[in-house]
Amino acid sequence: MTEPPRPPDSGDEPTTPLSGSPGQGGYPPPGGYPPPTGDQPPPAGYPPPGGYPPPGGYPPPPGAPGVGYPTGGYGAPGGGYANNEDKTWSLIAHFGGPLGVVVGGGLFGWVAPLIAMMTRGQQSPIARAHSVAALNFQLTWAIVGVLSWVLTMITCGILFFAPIIAGIVPVIFGIIGGVKANDGVLYQYPMSYSFVKR
Repeated sequence: MTEPPRPPDSGDEPTTPLSGSPGQGGYPPPGGYPPPTGDQPPPAGYPPPGGYPPPGGYPPPPGAPGVGYPTGGYGAPGGGYANNEDKTWSLIAHFGGPLGVVVGGGLFGWVAPLIAMMTRGQQSPIARAHSVAALNFQLTWAIVGVLSWVLTMITCGILFFAPIIAGIVPVIFGIIGGVKANDGVLYQYPMSYSFVKR
């Protein structure tokens, strides 16, 4: 193994580091590496948004957008809910509809939204809006389900697919409504009649 070349004694300092890294035979020039330029990150940490230097100078003034910790705290419900109880009952109203359809043979999707409306809907307008939307939709499709069974019986099974469709539609749209409610959005159900007013 050869010894790395020594810097000249004449006082001329090399302006670039020699080949190799410090652990592989190379060494920094006398006085260290040059300071980082505006395109390089500082020695530690992540770059601020927007690159180097950040817009407006460094450091940004206090109160500037994006400076400091986010407000709102932990545990606050997402979307437009005042508290976690409103969100919970809204999700029960929306997801309970498809569960009632599956468990109750397509006719009991309205039970969970009705329970949510009677339990929390009297105290919270947000929970009431979600439960009424889900209740109206599930009531509409429960009636469609009954009529589809009647038509199937009258036609001696020719319209056998009608009850299947009447059972699938409230499940699909109930799940979509529950996903939207989880994000804090009041889902406007299609093909729904307003039996109960908000």
